[in-house]
Amino acid sequence: MNTFTVHLLSANRTFYEGECESLVIPAVDGQYGVLSGHANTITALVPGKLQFRVPGQEMQEVAVSSGIMKVEANDVMVLADSILRPEEIDEERAEREIAEAKEAILQRRSRLEYNAAQAQLARAASKLKIARSYNRTGRR
Repeated sequence: MNTFTVHLLSANRTFYEGECESLVIPAVDGQYGVLSGHANTITALVPGKLQFRVPGQEMQEVAVSSGIMKVEANDVMVLADSILRPEEIDEERAEREIAEAKEAILQRRSRLEYNAAQAQLARAASKLKIARSYNRTGRR
């Protein structure tokens, strides 16, 4: 079985480092997949669902915020502000974050504040979607 080394790193912890069979990240232009032997590349991540498969295990899904991915010589590094397992997501907090972001968008004080609110909304909505999907399927 062909594998590659992956490093999933968030701002406050090493989420996972080790062998991986496949990786799918949310990118600016859609889902971006990586398998063993992938060409060297660097791409931006957007908030969404990151999926990865460790040898001998089922595909794992996590919520990821914005960041970058670098592929070089069968070694993949994902750097993101946050990476959370579905069970780590507080749905009520994500709902509050969505409400706050929507309110900030409506106020539109400056372009910078508007863009920050849009990013907050995307992160919170992504977390909530992943947590709810996880809770509906009952996967643990």
